[in-house]
Amino acid sequence: MRYQFLRFPDGREKAVTMSYDDGCPQDIRLAQTVSKYGMKCTFNLNSDELRKQRLTKEMIEENFLSKGHEIAVHGALHKAEGTLRPIVGIRDVLDCRLELEERYGIIIRGMAYPDSGIRHFANNSSYEKVKKYLTELDIVYARTLGGDNDGFALPNDWHAWMPTCHHNNPNIHEYIDKFLKIDMSSPMHPATRTPKLFYIWGHSYEFDGLDNWSLLYDICSTLGQHSDIWYATNIEIYNYVNAYNSLIYSANSKIIYNPTLYKIWFDIDGKLYVIESGETLRI
Repeated sequence: MRYQFLRFPDGREKAVTMSYDDGCPQDIRLAQTVSKYGMKCTFNLNSDELRKQRLTKEMIEENFLSKGHEIAVHGALHKAEGTLRPIVGIRDVLDCRLELEERYGIIIRGMAYPDSGIRHFANNSSYEKVKKYLTELDIVYARTLGGDNDGFALPNDWHAWMPTCHHNNPNIHEYIDKFLKIDMSSPMHPATRTPKLFYIWGHSYEFDGLDNWSLLYDICSTLGQHSDIWYATNIEIYNYVNAYNSLIYSANSKIIYNPTLYKIWFDIDGKLYVIESGETLRI
C-alpha cells in the first residue's frame, strides 16, 4: 500500500458546503433555494439578534432544521474573538451556544468567527488562546476568512477553516468550473488524489443589496444535483472526517478497525473500500 485517501459517503471524491452569517430574514429565501437544488447550508446565528425576532423559532425550524441544514454559533453579540480578552470571548461564544441549544433543543458544536474574527489581534489575545478556549467550550470547528481556498482542500486546522470563496468573488464561476472538471480517474500523481471540498460563504442580505439573487440561482443550478458530489453541512463534514481519522490500523496497515458509528469510504492505491461501523477490515 502506497497511498490512502478519505472518500466521502458512497465513495464520492467531492463535497460542497455553504455557510451564511448573521441570521437575516433573507436567509429564508436562501435556504429555500439551496434546498431546491439538494444542497446544504450552515447558518451562523447571533443569539442576541434572534431575540429581536429577525427570524422566529418557527421560521428556523421549518426552513433550516427540518430541511437538514445546520445552525451554528456566531457570537451572542457578534464580537471579533481576536480583539477580545479571553474571558470576554469565552462569554460571547458560550452565551450564544447555550441560548441556541436551549431554544432549539439540539447540540451545537460549530461556529463562524464574527466580524474580523482571527484576522486581527488586540488586548493580549492570540490565535492560540482563542483556539484553546474554543476547544474547551467544545466548539469543534470555526470558519475563518482571509483568502481563497481554490485548491479545495479540507482544513488542516478545524479552528481556522478557510472557505473556497465568498459568493461575490469575481472568480467564483472559474472556481466552480475548475472544481467540476476535477477527474481523479484520469492520470495524475497519486499524492494529489485528496478529497475536494467547495465551500461558499456570505450574508444573504448581500443578494438584496446588490440585487443579484440570480447569482445564487446560477451557483446552485451549476453546483447542485450532481450524483458524484456529497452535499453536507459544516458539522457533517467535520464529523465524517473525524470518524475517518479515528480508524485504527495494524502496524503494517493491512488490518483496519472502525470504532465509530459511521460507515466510512476510502481509496487505497486507486481501489475503493468501505468499512462499516464496528467492522474489522483486512486488506
